Amino acid sequence: MVDVTVMGAGAFGLSVAWSCVKRGASVRVIDPFGLGSGSSGGTVGALSPHTPENWNDKKEFQFQSLLMAETYWAEIERIGDQPSGYGRVGRLQPVMNDRGFELARAREETARTLWRGKATWRVIPAEDAGDWAPLTPTGHLIHDTLSARMSPRMACAALAAALRAKGTEIVSNAPESGQVIWATGWRGLVEMSEDMGRMVGNGVKGQSALLRLSRPNAPQLFADAVHIIPHVDGTVAIGSTSERDFNAPDTTDALLDDVLARAFAAVPALHGAEVIERWAGVRPRAKSRAPMLGDHPTKPGQYIANGGFKIGFGMAPKVGEVMADLILDGTDNIPEPFKPEASL
Repeated sequence: MVDVTVMGAGAFGLSVAWSCVKRGASVRVIDPFGLGSGSSGGTVGALSPHTPENWNDKKEFQFQSLLMAETYWAEIERIGDQPSGYGRVGRLQPVMNDRGFELARAREETARTLWRGKATWRVIPAEDAGDWAPLTPTGHLIHDTLSARMSPRMACAALAAALRAKGTEIVSNAPESGQVIWATGWRGLVEMSEDMGRMVGNGVKGQSALLRLSRPNAPQLFADAVHIIPHVDGTVAIGSTSERDFNAPDTTDALLDDVLARAFAAVPALHGAEVIERWAGVRPRAKSRAPMLGDHPTKPGQYIANGGFKIGFGMAPKVGEVMADLILDGTDNIPEPFKPEASL
């Protein structure tokens, strides 16, 4: 018998388990597909903020989670003795035209207020970024210091190691016991849609790749709608596609070739790097596009933590915290846009 059963060993499931364990609960994690088997086992790992303007509950929640990340992952690494690949390395984006330059400058001011001195958003000359700079028609880049990177696979392994160090089982099958939280990714959203007879969430396929290129301390890049993420293990991740319609969830094709071509065209420093892995997986997307957190719509007395579409690892520290508040303390600190009703 355990106090909490978490169904799903991805970013949300493991983070909820960790927050519950830290508060003294006994937890079991169940996933028939294994650790990080869905999109949480991908390659990219871009932890990036929303633009500092038009502030709302979703942006504030993500901001708080990104600020938590450094101490969060440091503790997990210490307890589990496994690296997570986390690094708050910042991000560079090209400024494409005069209008973009004006917007970027205006956001320098709003970032001072909305980010409250915890991070900066600045327009810089491209030469300040050295040879890692993406091509930019204006000669300028946006540099923010809130963005971070992490290796999804390393992060899942680090969380699992820390959980096991605290006595938590991570198994493929076991009876449900205690409070039950469903964090089962896109398959869970599809199943819930079928149960309710209408679409409340689905899966969006993403294809990405790994290059053999060592830039472990370089900032992540976002250029021509492509994420370029240097990892600590001597690789650089390139991604990704967003495919609403797909036949095979785990195969790559010409759409990934196009993503790679755009990355190589945008960043001269990538030229000559070898592609060592091509990956595809499906990310969970709730109808509202926001995470779905709270009481499970079709499983009375149980809970859901799902829908971390493109933002799962960035949101994970805060998601774990508010779900533990709800499950263990009965305290509801979940923003209204994140509650399941927003997607029903």
